[in-house]
Amino acid sequence: MGFHRRLAPTGLDRGATAAVGLLSVAAAALGAVPATATPHDDRRAEVDRLYTEAEQATEAYNKADARTDALREEVSTAQDSIARQQERINTMRDALGSLAGAQYRSGGIDPSLALLLSADPDDYLDKASVLDRITSHQAGELRELQGAMRDLAQDRAEAGRKLTELEKGRKAVAAHKRTVERKLAKARELLNSLPDGERAAYDRGSRSGRADLPAPAGPVSGRAAAAVAAAQSALGKPYVWGANGPTGFDCSGLTQWSYAQAGVGLPRTSQAQSGAGQRVSLAQARPGDLVAYRDDASHIGMYVGNGQVIHAPYPGAPVRYDPVGMMPVSSVTRV
Repeated sequence: MGFHRRLAPTGLDRGATAAVGLLSVAAAALGAVPATATPHDDRRAEVDRLYTEAEQATEAYNKADARTDALREEVSTAQDSIARQQERINTMRDALGSLAGAQYRSGGIDPSLALLLSADPDDYLDKASVLDRITSHQAGELRELQGAMRDLAQDRAEAGRKLTELEKGRKAVAAHKRTVERKLAKARELLNSLPDGERAAYDRGSRSGRADLPAPAGPVSGRAAAAVAAAQSALGKPYVWGANGPTGFDCSGLTQWSYAQAGVGLPRTSQAQSGAGQRVSLAQARPGDLVAYRDDASHIGMYVGNGQVIHAPYPGAPVRYDPVGMMPVSSVTRV
């Protein structure tokens, strides 16, 4: 995701004492501002912080969202299974009920079959001493019903637990979404408060901003080459937090989508992606390797060779190339 900046330090060369004195006099004469941190610097640093925190919240959002998607599928599958089980139980009860009716017409309903029609034949079967009154086939049918009802009760309880977890996940997703939106809104407000030149400088910073294709370096596997090609096809697409293509991406969304085009499934978050392959050193990086940033691996890009990565940086900055050392690298992973 890439809400990050690196600002060039300002200040005077403390080793040139005489020059400092002369420049200070000239600055005073011209009414210049001393070369210390300015309000603009403070606002840019605050934007950096907000983008970083928004990126971390976005990764938490992606993780919660992926979990709720998985739970939603599990709950749907469980509900389908429960419905089939209930149909089977109803059929079994109907068949045994017909048997009870036949016994009644022939001279009275057997107690074992009468209790079968109650809500809980389980109790009866545990206590019954009259199973010798019914045939072994009938006893087998009763026990089969008992097992089916027990399984159904367990599956319903498990589905209930998953539904509870799903609801908690939905609330977590909503909370993370609010956090991201609040921080991004504040960052945009601060950026908009900067003069035009400062805003432009914020985006340039220490980045190369290269739009040309870096030459690949080192051997590249077929799927890695396909993933790099997919990522390159996304150049210029907008950063959209929480998105994984094809029209917009956040950082882990771009790498996930790119590898999906190569037939490789990656987890949704940058933290999980950083552990989805073989760790290599930065010096061994090859095109297609995933480069994770910061200690918490909250940003990720794809190495493309010549010291460059392709990534989705942050809102307002499209998918592009940047130097691999744009931020502290936490790991390099070969998928």
